[in-house]
Amino acid sequence: MRKKTEKQFTVGIICGLDHFAGAIDGFKSKMTELGYIEGKNITYNIKKTNSNINEYQTFAQEFVAEKVDLIFGFPTEAALELKKATEGTKIPVIFAITNIEETNLINNVREPGGNLSGVRYPGPDLALKRFDILHQIAPNAKRILVPYADIPVVYPQLEALRPVATEAGVTLIEVPAKTPQDIHDYFKKHDKNKIEFDAILSIAEVYSILPETFLTMIKFANKHNIPMGGAYMNTQGYSSLFGVTIDVTVSGNKAAVLADMVLKGQPVGKVPVVSDDNYIIINYKEAQNRGYNIPEAVLSEANEIIK
Repeated sequence: MRKKTEKQFTVGIICGLDHFAGAIDGFKSKMTELGYIEGKNITYNIKKTNSNINEYQTFAQEFVAEKVDLIFGFPTEAALELKKATEGTKIPVIFAITNIEETNLINNVREPGGNLSGVRYPGPDLALKRFDILHQIAPNAKRILVPYADIPVVYPQLEALRPVATEAGVTLIEVPAKTPQDIHDYFKKHDKNKIEFDAILSIAEVYSILPETFLTMIKFANKHNIPMGGAYMNTQGYSSLFGVTIDVTVSGNKAAVLADMVLKGQPVGKVPVVSDDNYIIINYKEAQNRGYNIPEAVLSEANEIIK
């Protein structure tokens, strides 16, 4: 009797930001735990870019042409392009690090519909927690600058933040930018003028985690002794005070569990979306060096404290 041949799977992966690349390791390690052995019964085709929409589209089209068994993609912009590219095909998409609010990506979390499901990035939740921690570190800051890429995923965060800031007696100075150069130009202009804000808050968007843009903001903040936090970054010796984010490895783990369900035959559009949890990083060493006090209440919530 002939031995049944084991099913071979090909999974395409699009990593849209190096900052989140750890999600690939989380995905692959969990898939291994679930019985998918690379080189034996599964092959990964990994494509990387840094928030380049044209490359998202090219990679997605390549995976469709190759008729891969499943695509794992992140962040939000990659998921949106994958949804468009795979429409009308039977190729399932699992997303991660993806905002679902006001993106029309899914029908609902219980039954996302179409050919995709995945792991929700809790953008509005993160924004509120970031504001809360910055407000505790700098309680006298009444004008908080919020620079951001002018993209759809930002607006649910701002809608959540505005009433909370108003209630706290804080004015949000919102600075939308079409390109990273707009951020550089804004800070260059204000470097020569009277500073009209007391703190800088990074919300969940792409420019705050691009090293070159982050360096522009943090160098300005340090020069003018302005607290800055929200997205945790540590580049070329410069660091934000704190970050409220997700554990990208865990996000990849969660995506793998969903992928396993789909590869075993469950329709992807009926696989409920799951959500990531807050992961709080406090750079206590940097805060001490900069002369900022981190309240004990904030430290007690931290998942990671850098000393």
